[in-house]
Amino acid sequence: MSDTQPIPFSPPHIDEEIVALVAEVLHSGWITTGPKTKEFEKQLTNYTAAKRTFCVSSATAGMELMLRWLGVGPGDEVIVPAYTYCATANVVMHCGAKPVMVDISPLDACMDVDAVARAITSRTKVIMPVDLGGLPVDYTALWQIIAASASKYSPGNERQEALGRIALIADAAHSLGAVYGGVSAASRCDAAVFSFHAVKNLTTAEGGAIALNWPDVFEVDAMYAELNTLSLHGQSKDALAKFGQNAWEYDVLEAGYKCNMPDVLAAIGLAQFRKYASEILPRRRKIFERYDALLGKEAWVLPVYRDEQRESSYHLYLLRMRAGGEAGRNALIRRIFEQGVSVNVHYKPLPMLTVYRRLGYRIEDYPNAFDFYSKEITLPVYFDLTDEQVDRVAAVLNRALKV
Repeated sequence: MSDTQPIPFSPPHIDEEIVALVAEVLHSGWITTGPKTKEFEKQLTNYTAAKRTFCVSSATAGMELMLRWLGVGPGDEVIVPAYTYCATANVVMHCGAKPVMVDISPLDACMDVDAVARAITSRTKVIMPVDLGGLPVDYTALWQIIAASASKYSPGNERQEALGRIALIADAAHSLGAVYGGVSAASRCDAAVFSFHAVKNLTTAEGGAIALNWPDVFEVDAMYAELNTLSLHGQSKDALAKFGQNAWEYDVLEAGYKCNMPDVLAAIGLAQFRKYASEILPRRRKIFERYDALLGKEAWVLPVYRDEQRESSYHLYLLRMRAGGEAGRNALIRRIFEQGVSVNVHYKPLPMLTVYRRLGYRIEDYPNAFDFYSKEITLPVYFDLTDEQVDRVAAVLNRALKV
């Protein structure tokens, strides 16, 4: 590849194995939710050590389904980090509840657990951390906070009463394959919700999945059946269950939603999953390590993606300038793009977005989130990015910083 050819930010990895499996599904005559989706769910369950997995049309849909299953609604509060994509808070709003935003740790941009402890009230029903960039939050600390807050917990329905505590539902959109305490990070919470959007480590074009780890007071197969119903307009049977002689009859049990994952998309995920742990994650890790070596700690603040307790899924390389602010960062990005390298920013903090500013959230209340955002640049990381391209990205950034 020419050293002048533009380097995109995060194109999906599509090879002939993926094309062949999708073609197989297209020729099968069954392209909506069916056997490939069920197989994908089983593969994810085995990989994450969850009790069971339910695939959906997006991580956003998965988070909202979990909140609605728990009965989160008006008057309730859900604690979220101020530094995340808008979907994390939007789903809380969809349910009629209040997103309670907390600041982040200045080191790794995960939610500040001390701020979480201070934010808990009798209205708190859920803590929803974000494994930002693929790095797990401090799950041990969050569980300790939940235990210490038992006297404040006030259930609003039978399901919340059966749980008997604040729920821990992770926005794990970035963190498929991340590790916490030597085990899958997705197994360290009540539910972990993944994204398979086109830019994610593993994609189904659009899609998501809920890894279910709720305590045994909730029977996981019954929960799965209820989520299946909720995702299909409240219908008592999905298309696969209705297939066959005299199996057409169904009922609608409630006014549900439409957010199931079809087989044609699950096939993309299945094909990628075959080499996810053996090839995709190791390649992404090598790209991170190469960036570290080429950029250096003197010029840049390098991202945290591994420590004694945690290992990232290597989704986002969250680089930061050591000095300067939002205007300087934006000027730096312009210079980088002029050299044919695509970069990004993850994310504009929630209180800076018009919808949340109008509701009274103030970015001044979240100084760590603003400081991280004002200096952050996300670099290209994807399976097909070559070492030579990584070298070029780093060289462009180092030159642009010196201008």
